[in-house]
Amino acid sequence: MLTILGFAMIATFLVLIMMKKMSPIAALVLIPALFCVFVGKGAKLGDYVLDGVTDLAPTAAMLMFAIVYFGVMIDVGLFDPIVRGILKFCKADPMRIVVGTALLAAIVSLDGDGSTTFMITVSAMYPLYKRLKMSLVVMTGVAAMANGVMNTLPWGGPTARAATALKLDASDIFVPMIPALLVGLAFVFVLSYVLGVRERRRLGVLTLDEVLEEEKESETVLVGSGGSGDGKVSMRKGGTAAAGSGTDAPTGATGTAASGDDDGFQGLDPNRPTLRPKLYWFNALLTVGLLTAMIMEWLPIPVLFLIGAALVLSVNFPHIPDQKARLAAHADNVLNVSGMVFAAAVFTGVLQGTGMVDHMAKWMVDVIPGSMGPHMALVTGILSLPLTYFMSNDGFYFGVLPVLAEAGAAHGVTPLEMARASLVGQPLHMSSPLVPAVYVLVGMAKVEFGDHTRFVVKWAALTCLVILGAGMLFGII
Repeated sequence: MLTILGFAMIATFLVLIMMKKMSPIAALVLIPALFCVFVGKGAKLGDYVLDGVTDLAPTAAMLMFAIVYFGVMIDVGLFDPIVRGILKFCKADPMRIVVGTALLAAIVSLDGDGSTTFMITVSAMYPLYKRLKMSLVVMTGVAAMANGVMNTLPWGGPTARAATALKLDASDIFVPMIPALLVGLAFVFVLSYVLGVRERRRLGVLTLDEVLEEEKESETVLVGSGGSGDGKVSMRKGGTAAAGSGTDAPTGATGTAASGDDDGFQGLDPNRPTLRPKLYWFNALLTVGLLTAMIMEWLPIPVLFLIGAALVLSVNFPHIPDQKARLAAHADNVLNVSGMVFAAAVFTGVLQGTGMVDHMAKWMVDVIPGSMGPHMALVTGILSLPLTYFMSNDGFYFGVLPVLAEAGAAHGVTPLEMARASLVGQPLHMSSPLVPAVYVLVGMAKVEFGDHTRFVVKWAALTCLVILGAGMLFGII
C-alpha cells in the first residue's frame, strides 16, 4: 500500500506542476501533507516535517550564502573574462549561443556546486536569449544536462556517496568512468548544436551589432494615456521600461532593471558601478581558496560560504549601505531558493518518515527477474534514472544502492561496477524537483518548472542512456 501511495504522491506532484495547477512550493507542501493523512500518520506530520527540515537546513544555508557569495562575485566582475570569451564566441547566432550555454555550464560546474553554476550561466546567457527571443527552456535544459554530467566529479556528491555506501575509493569509481562521461558530455554538446540549429532556423542569424541597431531603431518615447492601455513602451539600449509600471524594480547581479514580465537586461554590463577591478586578484584567490577548502573538506560547506560571503561583502563593499544594497539585490533569489528547499523538506520528510521510500525501493528490487542477476550493473544504471529523479541522492545511494549491490554480488557483479552504473542517472537527477539547485536555474531564468520538466526529461534521459551505453561499450560497466 505504501508503495502505491508513494508513487501516487510523486505522480500527483509532477502532474499538477506540469499542468500549472499549483506552484512548486504549494505542491511540495500540500500534496505530501494530504498523502500523510491518507497513510494514517497525519498526527506525525509535524515530526516528519521537522526531520526533513533538519536534514535540509545545511543545504538551505549553503544555498543562501552561496547565492550571496557568487552573486557578489558576479557583481564585482570576477567571471567577466570567462563570460566575455563565451559571448565573443556566441555573437548573435542562436546555434552558437546554445552551444556556448553548454560550454559555460560545463566549465563552471568544475566547482562541484549546481547552484553557482546556474547563477553564473543564467546571468551571462539570459540577456542574449531574451534579446533574440530564443526559447528559455532550451537554456535551462542544456545547462541542467551539462551540469548533470559534471556532477559526477568526486567532489560533486554522487560519487562520494556511492563510495561511502559501498566502502570504496572514490577515485576507483570515477577515473574508469571518465571515457563514458566524456561521451556523455560530447552528446550534450551535439544535442546543444542540434537544438541551436533548430533555434537558428526559427529565428535566423544576426550579428550582435545588428540586434543592438534594431533595438536602437525601435526606440520610442513613452506616450501615456492615463492607464488606458494605449501607451507605448519606451525602449533603450539594453533595457526596457513598461508603460505605467509606476516604480523601478531593484537592480540585480547583472545590473538590470525589471519591468513586469518582460525584463530588460544589459547583461554583464562592463560599466556597472559594482565592478571592483582593483580587487580582481583578491576575489579570484579568495574563490580558489574557498573551492579548495570545499574539496579538502576543511570546514562544512555552509560554514565556508557563510564566512566567504561575509568576507567578500566586507572587502568589496566596506560601506554598510553598499552591503545592504548588494544583499537586497540578491534577496529575491535567496528567498525563492530557500523557500523551495524548506518546502521540499516537507516532501522528503513525509516520503522517508512514512516509509514510502523504503517500500518503493524494496518493490523495485523485488520486481527484478532472477535471470537479470548477472546483469545487475545494467539494471542499476537503468534504475538510476527514475530513482535518482524521484528521490534524493542520499536516499538512492545509501538506501537502494547497497541492496542492489548485494544482489549483484550474489551473481559475481563487483561493487565497483555497481557504483559506476549508479552514476548514470545524474543528468536527469539535476532536474529533479527534489534538487534545490534546479529552483535557482528556473527562478533566475523566469521559466516555469513544469515547462522545464516537459522539455528536459526526454533529452536528459537520452543523455543518461548514452553514458550507460558508452560505459558498457568500453567495458567499464
